[in-house]
Order: sequence, then C-alpha cells, then structure tokens
Amino acid sequence: MKKKIAIIGTNGIPARYGGFETLSEFLVENLNDQFDFIVFCSKNQKINEKGLKNYKGATLIYLPFNANGYQSVFYDAFSIVISLFKYNTLLVLGASGSFTFFLNSIFKKNIILNHGGLNEWEREKYGKIGKLWAYYSRKIATKFTTNDIGDNPLIIESLNKSFGVNAKLIAYGGDHVFDVETNDLLLAKYPFSKDDYFVSVSRAQPDNNIHLLINAFKSLPNKKLVIISNWHVSEYGKNIRENFKDKIDNIILLDAVYDKKELHYLRSKSLVYIHSHSFCGTAPSLVEAMALGLPIVSFDVPTNRYTTNNKALYFKTEEDLKNIIDTLNDQILGENKFEMRKLSNERYTWKKIAQLYAEIF
Repeated sequence: MKKKIAIIGTNGIPARYGGFETLSEFLVENLNDQFDFIVFCSKNQKINEKGLKNYKGATLIYLPFNANGYQSVFYDAFSIVISLFKYNTLLVLGASGSFTFFLNSIFKKNIILNHGGLNEWEREKYGKIGKLWAYYSRKIATKFTTNDIGDNPLIIESLNKSFGVNAKLIAYGGDHVFDVETNDLLLAKYPFSKDDYFVSVSRAQPDNNIHLLINAFKSLPNKKLVIISNWHVSEYGKNIRENFKDKIDNIILLDAVYDKKELHYLRSKSLVYIHSHSFCGTAPSLVEAMALGLPIVSFDVPTNRYTTNNKALYFKTEEDLKNIIDTLNDQILGENKFEMRKLSNERYTWKKIAQLYAEIF
C-alpha cells in the first residue's frame, strides 16, 4: 500500500506562478507511481480550476481560505490538522500554520517543513508583527518537525544558527521550462520581442530591487528592459507602476503573466535574464532562466552566487549594472549561457529533486 503524502501551504495545482506550486506539481508528476498525493488547494484555485478534483494522479482538496495574507494561517492550520488524522507524511511549504505542529507529539507523523527563503523574518515586506510571526512560527515549527528543508546552503546555515536545526539541502528543478517559437499572435501581443531586450521576473517587493533596475536602465536608453511583476500586491509595486509604466521608452512594465507558454516565450526570447532578488534562497525564477540557457546577470548576494556557482555576472549598485550592460559582448554572453545551462543540467532537474524528497517521505 502506498504512503499517503499531503502537500500543504500552496495555492494548489496545476501550478500557475509560484515556486512552491511548481514544486508540488513536479513532485506529483515524478513520484505518483510511488506515493498517493493529496494536495490542499485554496478557494482561489477552486475558482480558477473550476473545482478540478484530481490532477496528475493527485487528489485535490479545497478549503475556503486564501493561501496568502492572514488567511494563510487558517488555511495551513486546517490542512495540517486534517492531515494529521488521515495521512502518513505532511510536506508543509512555509510555516504559517506551525502553531498546530505541537499536535504531532500525539500523532507521531512525518512532518517535513520547507522553510522557504532566507531569513524570512528580516524581509522588508513584513511589518514588525509580521517579522515576529515569521521568526517565532519557525522557531515553534522546528520543535515538532521530523525533517527540515532549505533550498540553499545559506538557508541551511541560518536555520542551524537560529534554531539549532540540521536541515537538508534540496533545491528546485527548472527543466520544465521550454523555448517557445515566435508566431504572429505572440508578436502582436508583445511587439518588443522582435528586438533584443533584457528581462526580469519578480514579485513587487523592495528586496527584489526593481527600482534599481529601472534607475539603471533610465541611463541606458538604447537598451530595452522588460519587467514582469504582480504590481498590485504592494504599495511598492503600485508606486512603481504608476510612476514608470509607459513613461520611459526603453522600460516596459508587464503585469504578471500566468499563461505558461507566454511566460516561457518572454523569457526564452530575451537577450539576458536579470535576477534582482536579494532575499531568496535558490529562486525558482533564476533556476528556470538557467534551464532556458539564458545568460544571467544577478544581484550579488551569497545565495545567488551559490545558485549560479559564481559563473554569472553580478551587480550590487546601479553603476555596477550599467557597467555590466555596457560591456556585454557575444563572447561573454556565449560563455555565460553555456555555464548556466551546464549547471542547470547538473543540479536543477526535477528528477533529481523529486528523488531527494522521496528519500524522506
């Protein structure tokens, strides 16, 4: 009889945008012959997917909460309590519902917690209460987990230092992305894609440094920058969109693209991918860009250097970024592209990632 694995803490599958959703989908796809998966899904996912009950062999359970914001606490908590009664292993993605973990002292289930990004409790997107919750939810969680996961050695080190946890290193896969051929419909919708452009994809929050990219490219009028983000989710994003959308000829701000084919198209046709995150671990968006064989220009923090094995080009300031852009040539781009794809094939395939999870399920 197969073990029953509950996946908790995401909007659900099919994956639309987030890294945890993509992880969930490809664990199901790669391991459904070994395990029975139950994936908890948010009320928004139920609307988007019209109440789909099964996907790639997984059973989908919908709860009447959002997966993000304050409702995520209730969403995760209900999912965890239900799972403690019914399933063998709980894969919990994020620590929002961790105050329920103490129940595992009774149930003795295998609780696996993926902690997400680096030092979430220090991120600018959280207020004082949010930062305290992010810290103490993890502190509580680690008392009752059977396995903790970090996706980057810096996260492993931080979890050990902060909570005394010996977490396991498991990254993300990126080999689900694919190059998309240009066609008339895509060209009509994205006319800039016929020319060279730089692209960046991130959530609209200060530690993703979107403002830095815009300020740098304002001084590079002959270089086109395309930024894809969910501008409406934060004041930071709303302000950037209001101040810069359609205001600078060489800077294009696109709303979040949920159509996978279109997103793959926009990235695969770009000249260079700019990764501006400063507080992520092994960012799925970066790993995906590497899998597409794109040259990478990355914000210079240790987590990003690990993910790219010190083989990308790195910036910390607007001047750094401008200097990199100004000095790019075919040889630099070709070498960078080769190294990124090679590293992607070595580290970031779903088959390898899924097997690491299977070993602890």
